[in-house]
Amino acid sequence: MTTLRVWQVMTLLLVCSLLLSGCGQRQLNELGLVAAVGLDPGKEPGSVRLTAQIVRPADARGQTGAPTGGVGEPIYSVSAEGRTIFEAIRNMARYSTRRVYWAHNYLIVMNEDYAKAGVTDMVDFFTRNHELRMNTWVAVTPDNASEVVSTITGLEVVPGEAIDKLMRFSEIVAEAPRTNIMRLQEMHLTPHTQIVLAKLQLKKRGIPNKSPEKGATLKQLELSGAAVFREDKMEGWLSPKESNAMLLFLQDIKSGVIVQPCPDEENRYITLEVRQQRVQVKPEMKEGEPTFSVSVSTQASMVELGCRASYAELRPSLEKQLADEIKLS
Repeated sequence: MTTLRVWQVMTLLLVCSLLLSGCGQRQLNELGLVAAVGLDPGKEPGSVRLTAQIVRPADARGQTGAPTGGVGEPIYSVSAEGRTIFEAIRNMARYSTRRVYWAHNYLIVMNEDYAKAGVTDMVDFFTRNHELRMNTWVAVTPDNASEVVSTITGLEVVPGEAIDKLMRFSEIVAEAPRTNIMRLQEMHLTPHTQIVLAKLQLKKRGIPNKSPEKGATLKQLELSGAAVFREDKMEGWLSPKESNAMLLFLQDIKSGVIVQPCPDEENRYITLEVRQQRVQVKPEMKEGEPTFSVSVSTQASMVELGCRASYAELRPSLEKQLADEIKLS
């Protein structure tokens, strides 16, 4: 009887492994694994230009992030245009020898002009895509989205994976919101809730083996600030400091850094690491207008003391400075 049950379990596992395989009957070497996708306005009015960052497994093995333009890059970027996102993806078949596969996608990044035209179609398509994971990050860039998803990073093999880690570690700085496609859909469908997405942009960087006077020749990605929307259209940008204040109000800060000048000492500072913040928001009506009373409780630890005075001497004035800065934010 025991032997029969063992064979039944083994048969069931074998059937499940055949039916639940991620790529079905398609072979891995027949798929183009998308790691990031960029959306820009197309040449024709109302059209979209979609750029997919496709992983090249044979070249990604053992790589440490080669400069762009070299032979054996870990990614291949392909672009196509269409009147809709789906049509643009189908038009990729003109240039790509593999069918795009979305299950390993890390990021959807939109160009600023595309976001200002409205994101309803984008949200609708990607939430209907059965291959896409709902924890895929979403961001907006002032640069060309095609360039963002084609940028080779210095540390990670696959740039899409690098952006995924950049998003995850951004909570240390707390200067940009972290929004995935599921959260974006919730904000888009919830009345009286506006969309807020992270700002992702390209910055010049130097190369260690070149002199500084020659200038930076490669670019790196920076995650700071936020794009704010009214309904489904982007309205403008928030600075990193404004984004930090917004995240504080939304109680979405796990850590942070506060730098305060030393009293009566020029160019000397004390650095605090925010450990915990509690926010209480009380809505009120004053003269027919809604207002909010915000109470903030912050716990921070000193990580660097550049002042000549001791911490015990500085603590009263430091607490006052910290309270004033929180009020200004």
